[in-house]
Amino acid sequence: MRQGRHWISAFLEAQAAELGAAQNTLQAYARDLSDFDAWLASQGDTIEQADQSRVEAYLVHCDAQGLARATRARRLSAIKQLYRFAFEERLRDENPAITIKGPGRSRKLPKTLSEKEVDLLLGAARTHGRSATDRVRNTCLMELLYATGMRVSELVALPVAAARGNPQMLLIRGKGGKERMVPLSPDARDALIAWLKLRDAADAAARKAGKPGSPFLFPSSGKIGHLTRHRFYMLIKELAVAGGVSPDKVTPHTLRHAFATHLLANGADLRAIQTLLGHADVATTEIYTHVLEERLSELVQEHHPLAVASRRKSGGSTSSDGQ
Repeated sequence: MRQGRHWISAFLEAQAAELGAAQNTLQAYARDLSDFDAWLASQGDTIEQADQSRVEAYLVHCDAQGLARATRARRLSAIKQLYRFAFEERLRDENPAITIKGPGRSRKLPKTLSEKEVDLLLGAARTHGRSATDRVRNTCLMELLYATGMRVSELVALPVAAARGNPQMLLIRGKGGKERMVPLSPDARDALIAWLKLRDAADAAARKAGKPGSPFLFPSSGKIGHLTRHRFYMLIKELAVAGGVSPDKVTPHTLRHAFATHLLANGADLRAIQTLLGHADVATTEIYTHVLEERLSELVQEHHPLAVASRRKSGGSTSSDGQ
């Protein structure tokens, strides 16, 4: 095994043991660093010997491949962390990536959904499914996702214990094992109660037949024991088609964005949204302030005396003159 592989394994073990990195994060690190290691091998170089110019050449290679800016930024971040680990563990005398500045992450907000489009998706969840049980489950999934802004990985892996007792709040375990409390809307609580009734009945029948019960809110017969992210991704596309919403606009993460943008547009505090989303840094949440900027701009254009006067001179609409 190449020495670089040992470094990557040791780095991943440290991330898991010392920082509590989530499995999805570890897998992303492993993919990115394995790609870097393979590219270095193609250049006759190794992770333990590569210098700054070689790391920079790899980033140029990634750009030439047409990789998105966010992907390139993530790969550089993984490389920086690997070399910082190697330096701290005295595997190397210097960190060749410490001064490299990456492309940065795009601050453009991904596609979001209007409140009407969300209503159409929620309506489709109530009527779409092969059975009544599927429809109740689909409704619960969608209501919880929109009511809490959870990441899809958090939603599908929710333990059933977190949903007991008709909770006003839901305990969510997020990235790095960090926990947060998120309030549930009345519709989400109703959907949760209805699903728990059916889910528990199925669980009791399984136990009676000698099969083990499931610890998950959304159990599955698959290997991991709960609904997979891929299956939920496909489900939400089906709901988009059934609800008359463009499936190109709809992903599980789009609902998370909708949760945040709709809260902010209706007057929620940015710090509160940060807490609800589980963002470690409020700077990550600030991307949603575009909603307020657009809203304020529209208010000025509609109601400011100078804007009204300008429309009068140009013969434009004066529908807001009396306001």
